[in-house]
Amino acid sequence: MKISIEHIKKMAIHYVGNKSRGEGVKFSQVETDFQNAETSILQQAKNAFNFDQFHEFFYTHNISLNPLYSFVETLFSDNERLIEVSQSIVSHLYDQSTHAKVKSGELYVLYFKDCLVEDEITDAIGIFKSENKDSFLKVNPLPDSFEIESLQGININKLDKGCLIFNTNKENGYLVSVVDNTNKTNEAQYWINDFLHVRPRKDGFYNTQNAMSLCKKFISEELPTKFNISKTEQANYLNKSVDFFKEEKTFEIEDFSKKVIHDPEITESFKSYKNRFEKEQGFEIADNFSISETATKKQSRIFKSVLKLDKNFHIYIHGDKELIEKGIDEGGKKFYKIYYKEES
Repeated sequence: MKISIEHIKKMAIHYVGNKSRGEGVKFSQVETDFQNAETSILQQAKNAFNFDQFHEFFYTHNISLNPLYSFVETLFSDNERLIEVSQSIVSHLYDQSTHAKVKSGELYVLYFKDCLVEDEITDAIGIFKSENKDSFLKVNPLPDSFEIESLQGININKLDKGCLIFNTNKENGYLVSVVDNTNKTNEAQYWINDFLHVRPRKDGFYNTQNAMSLCKKFISEELPTKFNISKTEQANYLNKSVDFFKEEKTFEIEDFSKKVIHDPEITESFKSYKNRFEKEQGFEIADNFSISETATKKQSRIFKSVLKLDKNFHIYIHGDKELIEKGIDEGGKKFYKIYYKEES
């Protein structure tokens, strides 16, 4: 998705601690002057967010009960209320900061003007938290030498936690991009689950990523246990699956079954496995969606077609399974025969 953020209109910085340690909060009462740092802040945002996968606010039964959704809605309606609303955001974050691994830090609430989302011009709200400080050296010139001092500051090339909320798709929970580079254990995912309370947006990226995980798991785990297929046939299914996602524009389960699986019995098993997989994972994969090139490139890394032979050899299979044969010699030793045109 084509997204551009170019101009900061307002900004407020507050401090938020860990509630379980009683560290408290410290509110700013006026907006922060950012003129001398605007370029660095914009650069940090551009470095941190890749805009491949998006989230959306949600809440059981009524999205208006999601505190962040309500705060954002208020601020988009009247950005002059930045201080008031940002203080509410800090208080809400403090209430969620109860896990022992949650670090204290500064919370930046920014209001961006004239952002580009595809062909739409809209505003955005940024919520950034800095939890870690980097050490750096500052060199000061003196009349006949230099002095050096050690300082601590924020690395503009790394954002610890953040989100950008674009004022579009409001009825479905806005368009939200999320960063969480610290505390990735399940116990400490308070930023996404408790504070923001967002879920992945069910777009092409989401469906492509999950559909490819489904295919990989089915071919690697389910197929060998239910059907008498060789390792080379299994590798062939993996390669054909990746090729399908790379070459096709849309995914349709019937089309995928015809072009990749072919066998009616395996097709029925795949559809049945898809239902079980969705229940186990707690999400649904659409039967038809636009394939995301970015998600395909990312997920292709997990499709490794490798034959592991004892501890001596690994054979990587990338193409035609007809070029590799399996056999047993007269002495009972197993072997693979490989056909090729050129050696490189």
